[in-house]
Amino acid sequence: MFPIVQYQPLRLITKTTLSSTCLKLVFSRPVALTQIWKSWLSSHSVVGNKNIILMGPPGAGKTTVGRIVGQKLDCPVIDVDDDVLETTWNMSVSEKLQDVGNEQFLEEEGKALLTLSASGSVISLTGSNPMHAASMRHVKQSGVVVYLDVPTAVILRRLQAMKVDRIVGQAPGVALRDILQFRKQFYRRWHDIRVLCAGDTAEAVADKVLDAVKRYQNSELETFISTRASRSGNCKGKDCAKYFSDVVTEGLAPDGGLFVPENGLPKLSAGEWQSLIEATYVERAQVILEKCIHPADIPAPILGEIIGTAYGENFACSKIAPVRHLTGNQFLLELFHGPTASFKDFALQVMPHLFAYCVPSSCNYLVLAATSGDTGSAVLDGFSRLRDADKQRIAVMSFFPEDGVSHIQKAQMIGSQKENARSVGVKSDFDYCQTAIKQIFTNSDYTGFLTVEYGTALAAANSINWARLLPQIVYHASAYLDLVHQDIIAFGSPVDVCIPTGNFGNILAALYAKMMGIPIRKCVCASNENNVLTDFVRTGVYDLRGRTLIPTLSPAIDILKSSNLERYLHLMARGDGQLVSQLYSQLEEQGRFQLQKELLEKLQGDVVAGWCSEEDCLAAIHSVYSTTGYILDTHTAVAKVVADRLQDRTCPVIISSTAHYSKFAPAILRALRIAEIKQNPLSQLRLLSSYSPLPPVHWGLLETLKRNENEDHEVCAADTSALMSHIEALIQSHFT
Repeated sequence: MFPIVQYQPLRLITKTTLSSTCLKLVFSRPVALTQIWKSWLSSHSVVGNKNIILMGPPGAGKTTVGRIVGQKLDCPVIDVDDDVLETTWNMSVSEKLQDVGNEQFLEEEGKALLTLSASGSVISLTGSNPMHAASMRHVKQSGVVVYLDVPTAVILRRLQAMKVDRIVGQAPGVALRDILQFRKQFYRRWHDIRVLCAGDTAEAVADKVLDAVKRYQNSELETFISTRASRSGNCKGKDCAKYFSDVVTEGLAPDGGLFVPENGLPKLSAGEWQSLIEATYVERAQVILEKCIHPADIPAPILGEIIGTAYGENFACSKIAPVRHLTGNQFLLELFHGPTASFKDFALQVMPHLFAYCVPSSCNYLVLAATSGDTGSAVLDGFSRLRDADKQRIAVMSFFPEDGVSHIQKAQMIGSQKENARSVGVKSDFDYCQTAIKQIFTNSDYTGFLTVEYGTALAAANSINWARLLPQIVYHASAYLDLVHQDIIAFGSPVDVCIPTGNFGNILAALYAKMMGIPIRKCVCASNENNVLTDFVRTGVYDLRGRTLIPTLSPAIDILKSSNLERYLHLMARGDGQLVSQLYSQLEEQGRFQLQKELLEKLQGDVVAGWCSEEDCLAAIHSVYSTTGYILDTHTAVAKVVADRLQDRTCPVIISSTAHYSKFAPAILRALRIAEIKQNPLSQLRLLSSYSPLPPVHWGLLETLKRNENEDHEVCAADTSALMSHIEALIQSHFT
């Protein structure tokens, strides 16, 4: 699926060559940027014996930017058009193109580039160089390829101003826009670094190039820490550093906390976000995730392959996460077009491939997940789509509350089981399943036993794993950009988002999108009758005493212990892991904790919260269907009710539609006042389909139930040792 490409082992080189003295120079002294770069790069393998290679479409400014970068670094500059092609051919590029024609020109251009031998230089490629594989492999070996990513609309304006109406490779009758779009696949294939160029001056782009190369060569600043790590630093030095590939593999921090980026998430400028307004969902995802995942962990071309595979034909809608107007100022972000009909697909079609790339091939891995309904089928489906070689060394097991999910959700989980993907019902609730998995992970005797006895390590697929949370940032950002693209708002205008949540992961992703520069005003936290989060946001008191989980019609948010809230508390506390540790110790020992006034004010500055009764949930489904013909699922209905109550209608509100109504057919039939039926899940979906609903019954869910109508599944008691027995049984059957 993903091509094998030889990449420089960046982190190893950085660790062994980047001295602490140099780090002090770069980050402590008030030295001018140019002086820093000349000092740092001259001795650290970018100039000296390596090249900075600028790549991008015609009109991207490669030549001008290259000259400025060369001046800043005081190094040679090579323009391929002027210094390689015309010198080799003894004629102009336009004359050569006229002489040999489009197809032969690309071959001749590639042959000329193969003769280039340079070091310590800035090289500006032509717009068509990346279309010749052999010459690009040759050039790439000599340095770092920087993609100047300029929006197509900007390129078209520049080319028009330059009176260019045809470029290399453009056949008669093919629009210039189409050939520019076609070329993007080659730029994505070869780049090491992407620089977003959105209305920036050439000088500003040159500085961005230098910053991007510095980031590429230094992964030391992109480490992760536990939410419970003390500021004094119990663990110091490079051996204690955790990188993206580490946290994907490990899932949960050794101290029981959750991993977060030590220096926070990157922030994109308004111009950079605006450059993505016309981009596809896949293009937006690649840009955002490249910013958040260092290429030492996953090189950009590999990441692009993963994203393209994740959001491909397995999504029913080509827009992946479309935004639909509902009524008034309310818009629906449809997150149910993936193969298992819930928002969990957005992370769990990506995360298994990230995991498979990051983990060592010398060890087997069993990935564990607890689910309140939607994660189960999504994690089983995602890991079952790995390459055969990866499925032989990576298996997944999902634990769900046996009586705490809808009949269709259970049928879907059972039907999603494959040779490396199994599901187990637990005679308890979701909170127990989640707590039991955390206990298993922190039981070093047990995990050590699995490693020694079976050569198998455990990993997590719940949103406690950072790789689960990260892809969710993308769709919140994309929804905002879609509203701008549809001329609903101008960029910079605020929106609110309303999200049904129990584990705080989805709403946390929206808060992260806000941190990265998306103009989200308020995040509205929508709870069902298990309204512990609503009470917490309103009072600052997280109190589990006397609470029992209430089974509702929206089971995916039937949660009392909200895992990802810990990450948000760590963020609000400005990285004070000691405080977070104290709060969660109080929760464990006393069943409650209370925020200080300052933290509560910060929380309420970002988040408002409300909850919805069962009756109001059903009434909302009926009301929306009666007035619009659209069917909300039960979780989206919860969010709709809360948005109606709390949002002030002074700006648009984007309601996250987190699951397809097909997963909750009995509740939908009840809400629509269709006679209650006692039929199997497949019959319920067929009945709903007969009403020609909008949106239609989910194709993937219907097919899964058709194929697996009579399959059975394993069930175990609410006992950690029972869960361990099922874990060992799968390890023995799959890996031995």
